[in-house]
Amino acid sequence: MTICRGWILCAAGAASLFTQHLFAQQGSIGGPVAGYVFDRQSQALRVIHGIPGASLIGEPVDFGTVISSAWVAPKLDAALVVTAEGVGRLFRIDGGKATERTVEGMVAPERAVFSPSGTALALVTPGSVRIIKGLPDAPVVAGTVELPQDRVAATVAKAGAKRQRPGGGPVAVSDDGAYLLYGSGGAIELLGIAGDSRKLTDAAVGALPAFAPGGHDAAIVDGQAVALFRDAAGAATVRHLPGIGAAKGVAFSPDGRRLFVAGASVVTVDVATGDRSEIACGCRPTGLARMGNAFRLNELGTEPLWLLDASADPKVVFVPARSGM
Repeated sequence: MTICRGWILCAAGAASLFTQHLFAQQGSIGGPVAGYVFDRQSQALRVIHGIPGASLIGEPVDFGTVISSAWVAPKLDAALVVTAEGVGRLFRIDGGKATERTVEGMVAPERAVFSPSGTALALVTPGSVRIIKGLPDAPVVAGTVELPQDRVAATVAKAGAKRQRPGGGPVAVSDDGAYLLYGSGGAIELLGIAGDSRKLTDAAVGALPAFAPGGHDAAIVDGQAVALFRDAAGAATVRHLPGIGAAKGVAFSPDGRRLFVAGASVVTVDVATGDRSEIACGCRPTGLARMGNAFRLNELGTEPLWLLDASADPKVVFVPARSGM
């Protein structure tokens, strides 16, 4: 453990020196942007400067208003924010600069979910999901999907547990904005924006769905199985692999060839062969949010921000915690 801590301190120092040198050459808002992270303490979306493994948390993005929450597209080219007044606003972002895109029919969601490539966005509210497509430059509301009641609500209520209201389950949206995957009790539902819907598969409560980039291939992950679907909206042929329990986040790699599962560790699954490997990170992942070619594993706090570098040789790196933000 002492060796591990020493390595972290050394890596943090190296990252700090790299980024300070970078900023000295190009200015405080110059250089590459590794991603963005919402800072709940200061209610701001902050730029992560540098590259995975050599990054620092930087200045807030200027949206021209105070915000209470924010979500950023996987390719770092769009952001949805909810203002302090509870208004949802969509922005095109480029290198930390934000330009608003007006969207007729925009609502402020309880949570927002981008599609794998960020071309579609699901705005989740109690009982329904509003879909925006055409991101980042021509966003429009494509329609609204009504969410089903929890299939096991009656059983849960009889057991004395709190009933999950529609909208509380996990959500994934396809890149074309045509379909949602929604966790409803002991099942994953496939919901079409055209009004069609069906149960895709039974799944353990807490199962996590994910669409692959560019199509309707999908994965459902729980402790019992990793179910890989080919064309979930069509023939929905499925291959089952051993399950991964206690998953906090599931996502395909940008090329769709690997599936990443964040839990007690980070597991990578080769979609073609089913082979898997485990990446120890010494961290406690709380999710899996794509940021370009990396994935953020946790939220910003007093501890380091952990990133999965999803290159050819995936590895977990971190952004040193910054004080005085």
